[in-house]
Amino acid sequence: MPEAKQRALALSGIIMIKLGKGVVFLLVAWAAYAFSDNDLPAEYHRLLHWFHLNPERQFFSHLAVMVGKITEANVLWVAVGTLAYSLFSLIEGVGLHLRQRWASWMAIGESGFFIPLELYELSLRFTGTVFIILILNVFICVYLLMNRKRLFHRVHFHFHHAQNDTPPPPQA
Repeated sequence: MPEAKQRALALSGIIMIKLGKGVVFLLVAWAAYAFSDNDLPAEYHRLLHWFHLNPERQFFSHLAVMVGKITEANVLWVAVGTLAYSLFSLIEGVGLHLRQRWASWMAIGESGFFIPLELYELSLRFTGTVFIILILNVFICVYLLMNRKRLFHRVHFHFHHAQNDTPPPPQA
């Protein structure tokens, strides 16, 4: 009988982060796809009015010009890329929940990939959000590396032994 899974509160938090991120990016992908054939400048102005923002301000008018240059094909590519990333995060979260070793390496690789980018971003301009994301990614990498043997132990199933007590045939 396989060992019972050990409680790991930090791992549960990491799983929730990965699954939450996957769901958020899935919704972003759906929204990008849904808006791909809309009149994006009109949608942008409608959004500004909904938030009671002045579209005449320089920042918003500059952004309106940029939104006007976005093509339907560009939005569809964003939707496809975002969908792929969301599926990656969802698979990662489910794999961690099932205590799969490959998922721990996926999480370490993904979190580790973003650390240099976050450090670069912080060197340009410090923001609390990027700093918190950096701390989370460092924690995920260190925690999973330090605890991978305890959290992701291999379970070997010997179905032959479960059926009877005779030893398995010798391997050739």
